[in-house]
Amino acid sequence: MEDTRWLDPLEQQTWRRLGAVLSLLPGALEAQLQRDANLTHYEYWVLAMLSEAPNHSLRMSQLAAWTNASPSRLSHVVARLEEAGWVTRERVPNDGRGYSAVLTPDGHDTVVRTAPGHVASVRDNVFSGLTREQVEQFDTILGIVLERLDPDGEFGSPATR
Repeated sequence: MEDTRWLDPLEQQTWRRLGAVLSLLPGALEAQLQRDANLTHYEYWVLAMLSEAPNHSLRMSQLAAWTNASPSRLSHVVARLEEAGWVTRERVPNDGRGYSAVLTPDGHDTVVRTAPGHVASVRDNVFSGLTREQVEQFDTILGIVLERLDPDGEFGSPATR
């Protein structure tokens, strides 16, 4: 029977700080998105991933992977975005069951209009207190953790690699 390898005091402090950031950051980002565009953070993330995709279109399965959502959750969110006129669903050619989510021109305008406030919120909440060297270290650290969590590179857009 193996003994538990407990976190040392620095690891414990770091882990608790990460937990606090993971708990607080989504709410801080979502508050700005709700105020500026009546969007949840996840809805904005879906629109942003589509805005970065070729032809502003992704298969629903790929979009689910890039946004770390179940197909059911993504389907509900895409339905809301369709109601707003920001996304449409189209059948994938030569695939009777596959669908793609496609960003509409109004959806693209929403991303473009909302992005400056979102970037300001990200900068204020994450980067403004860090030096350039710390940002580089943070990026390296997150890359290492992401590789362990997602060795196949299925999560996130190509920009995360």
